[in-house]
Amino acid sequence: MEAVLVALRKAIAQLSDPKVVRVAVKSVLVTLVILIAFGGFLFAGLTWLFAWMGFDDGGYASAAAALILSVLAAWLLFRVIAVAVLQFFADEIVAAVEEAHYPEAARCAVPLPFAKDVGNSVRGIGRALGINLLALPFALILLITGIGAAVVFLLANAWLLGRELTDMTWFRHCEGNLKGNPVSQKERFLLGGAVALIMMVPIVGFIAPIIGAAAGAHLTHRTIAAGKGAGVERV
Repeated sequence: MEAVLVALRKAIAQLSDPKVVRVAVKSVLVTLVILIAFGGFLFAGLTWLFAWMGFDDGGYASAAAALILSVLAAWLLFRVIAVAVLQFFADEIVAAVEEAHYPEAARCAVPLPFAKDVGNSVRGIGRALGINLLALPFALILLITGIGAAVVFLLANAWLLGRELTDMTWFRHCEGNLKGNPVSQKERFLLGGAVALIMMVPIVGFIAPIIGAAAGAHLTHRTIAAGKGAGVERV
């Protein structure tokens, strides 16, 4: 628990780093564009559907439906979209952390080739969608409890985020030829849970993946330095 808190504190302290700010701005803008584009396509599709069905005032109905569905989709898919977007900028965040705190590691880091980077991102998105879809029925059942649905998604995304946010650093130093993330499952889960909670906070949630990626870098390097990554199986 202490290691996760220290990593988060260091990550938050580095938010003013110009390199981190640039990545934060880019990732937030891309995430917003994706969410807005989704809403626009949804509105256009519903407008066509209502017109085809002959509904009067279909424009107003489609606008209202698109708004409601967009809000629900944003709530359900925001974590998936935000982390997927961050995957494309992850190297910049991790590099900024390493340059500031782990200069030796920064010198020997090997950024993943673009193809592997995209592959990892696609697999991460697939895991996120799969786990969230599996969690959805349980969330719907617990919806009447008020907080049950939120707890289900929090637990599911704590596991997902903890893995993704530490893999971002681990892959830079094992070049994708090792398997078995060296950070303990407990620490990954705690980190993922903390970031998932931050994501629930309006506005602040947009920078939660940035904080998580930086904290994941600190946790990974702490684990590597402690020798916990020794003996990881080679593919």
